[in-house]
Amino acid sequence: MRKKWIKEELAVDQHVLDGLIEKLSCPPVIAKLLVLHGIDTPEKADIFFNPSIEDLHDPFLFKDMDKAVERIIRAVELKEKIIIYGDYDVDGTTATSILLMGLRVLDANVGFYIPNRMIEGYGLSLTGNRAIESMHAQLVITVDCGINAVEEIADLNTCNIDVIVTDHHTPKEILPEAFAIIDPKLKDSTYPYSELSGAGIALKVLTAIFMKIGKDGNEAVGGYCDLAGLGTIADIVPLTGENRIIARLGIERLQQRKNMGINYLLNLSGLKQVLLKSSDIVFKLAPRINAAGRMGSADRAVELMTATNPDNAKQLALSIDSENFKRQKIDQDTFKTACDMVEAKYPDMNNTYFIVLAAEDWHPGVIGIVASKVVEKYNRPTILITISEGEGSGSGRSIQNFNIFDCLTHFEDYLISFGGHKYAAGLTILPEYIDILDEKLNEYAREILSEQEIQPQINVVNELNLQQIDDELIKWLKMFAPFGPKNMNPIFMSSNVMVVGYPYTVGMNHLKIKALQNEKTLDLIGFNMGDLIPFLKKGSRIDIAYSLEENNWQNISKIQGKLKDIRPSQ
Repeated sequence: MRKKWIKEELAVDQHVLDGLIEKLSCPPVIAKLLVLHGIDTPEKADIFFNPSIEDLHDPFLFKDMDKAVERIIRAVELKEKIIIYGDYDVDGTTATSILLMGLRVLDANVGFYIPNRMIEGYGLSLTGNRAIESMHAQLVITVDCGINAVEEIADLNTCNIDVIVTDHHTPKEILPEAFAIIDPKLKDSTYPYSELSGAGIALKVLTAIFMKIGKDGNEAVGGYCDLAGLGTIADIVPLTGENRIIARLGIERLQQRKNMGINYLLNLSGLKQVLLKSSDIVFKLAPRINAAGRMGSADRAVELMTATNPDNAKQLALSIDSENFKRQKIDQDTFKTACDMVEAKYPDMNNTYFIVLAAEDWHPGVIGIVASKVVEKYNRPTILITISEGEGSGSGRSIQNFNIFDCLTHFEDYLISFGGHKYAAGLTILPEYIDILDEKLNEYAREILSEQEIQPQINVVNELNLQQIDDELIKWLKMFAPFGPKNMNPIFMSSNVMVVGYPYTVGMNHLKIKALQNEKTLDLIGFNMGDLIPFLKKGSRIDIAYSLEENNWQNISKIQGKLKDIRPSQ
């Protein structure tokens, strides 16, 4: 699908740019990037480039934090059985592990429960409640779930089990009657930052506990920011504000290899001696951790992250890595089937604004990943539904400028249940309502989205001459890391470059080319772009859109462009 290139326009006083260039001694393109991030003074730039624990907000700014912490401390002191109830994804398992390890340090009587994705689905359930009851729980702390579990929490209340909800998902109108609720997306939230991940909120809770009992709150952040950073980056939340601080601190601690289980998994991911980047977590580490919950029990992910025995940690890492290999094969098969279904079901893609696919044989553990890939290919909000025993379980992913959670609130009469946030949602539905839901979602999306918004776009921050690309520019660009939503690795364009030599493919259909402009060359790689080779002749003139990175191979560092798109020069 052809992509539209959009240059980011910058309406700013030239004196602001000149001031940043002079005071920071940075290239002009770096000054422009800072202003695009809302950073217009050297002082703000210093805070952005050097995030610190001290810049994190006081956890007691959460309205119910005092109440929640006092209840947890009382449970610790009285040796009441505490159960951490988590989600089965990376955010949920890291959040579970943070509280589990932190409370164990305080000698709490604590365990955990994570539902089986295939049997119970997401969040609290009556089945899970019975399991928790059998564990003799007196206090349940939810992480990364619970904000919309009205019926399930009412059920736990009847069992005389107190529930503290910690979640980052969007609440519906009716809140559960929990002992305390910690969620920055509450309508009356007093917390100054609303985009924390589930793991980030778990870190906040543990920090508050440490502060309340007279320990250094920074000890909690420093000791568990690797897991909080991992959960934050993996959950694709905006890497702004506190999330960026947690992610940066988390990557630094992951680099120190303090967590035994994660260290084994890093080695199996091919990251043994690599300077870690957020992309390594998103594409290599997180999928492996997710595989535990997608293919079986997510308990193994928590056991891996909390392991203290090297042999046990190694075996868990090997088991999870093996599950990920199986998951990849199922992913590939499901994605191919889904694409075939799209072509058959929606022959007029120009008039299609929402994709809804359903099948009886899809693995419930992979439909979220495949939905993301369908969105990437067709640039339409997408829901994939797997049907089993008369009920459909769906996973949805969205595009920019379309809130899939808000969309589903308009059609909850067709759904058994649903939840999520702006870019991702889960739902359950009776099969007989799937077609009408498809129709209604397309009608709704057609009113919300313009034709331009369903055309894939590339936001180009600046045009570069290849002569401008040097080690100094790369040094500055690296200071913007970690990259992720709302802080993406900037995309540049260069016009009328010449293809040098013969392009070729490497690995799984990845394109390799060398571009020349004004006697300066740049090596580029385009993932899954090998099909473009017939259009790239030696000596042909093209425009390229790309991000920049350092490629380290056999202890040799070289600047490389990561292609986003290619078009013939005008």
